[in-house]
Amino acid sequence: MRVRRRKRQKNLLKLGDFLDKTLKRRKIHLDMADTSLVDAWNSAVGPVIAAQTYAFKLKNNTLFVKVSTSIWMQQLQFMKQEIIDKVNPVFVNKTVKNIYFSIGKIPAASSMKDDKEDISYHESYQLKARDKRLIKESLESVPDEELKGILKRVMTKEIAKRRITEDEKYP
Repeated sequence: MRVRRRKRQKNLLKLGDFLDKTLKRRKIHLDMADTSLVDAWNSAVGPVIAAQTYAFKLKNNTLFVKVSTSIWMQQLQFMKQEIIDKVNPVFVNKTVKNIYFSIGKIPAASSMKDDKEDISYHESYQLKARDKRLIKESLESVPDEELKGILKRVMTKEIAKRRITEDEKYP
C-alpha cells in the first residue's frame, strides 16, 4: 500500500484573513470585535470613560470609538490629544494618530462590578417608609422607565448613605 504525502502549500493564510476576504467578496459585513483593541482602550482610558465608550476599529491610524451620548462625545473631543497620548503606549504594534468619535450603542461593561456592588449594598439598607414614599412621589412625573430606574437607585443610594453616616455618628 502506498502512502500519499500532501504537498506543502506555500501560501497559507490565517483563518481570520481568509474568512474576512471571503465575506468581503460575498458582500457580507460582520462587525467582529477585536478584544485586544477593546481591552487596550479600556485600560488606557480608565473605567469611567470605558463605561461610556466602545473602541471598535483601528484603520489607517484612526481609532473609531462609539460614545453613549453627545455630551460624552463633546467632552472626549476636548480630551482627544490626551487620550491619544495615553492610548499609544498601551497598543502593541499599533499607532493612533486620530480618534473618530460617533454616537452608538455601547455593549454592557463588566468593569462596573465595584459600582454595582456598592449600589446593591446601599439598596439593601432598609429605608424608612417615609423615604420610600418620598422616592416614589418624586419619580411619578418621570415618563422614561430606564431613567426612572436610574434615578431610583441614585436616590436610594444617597438616602442610605446619609442614614448610615447618621447611625455611625449617633449610635
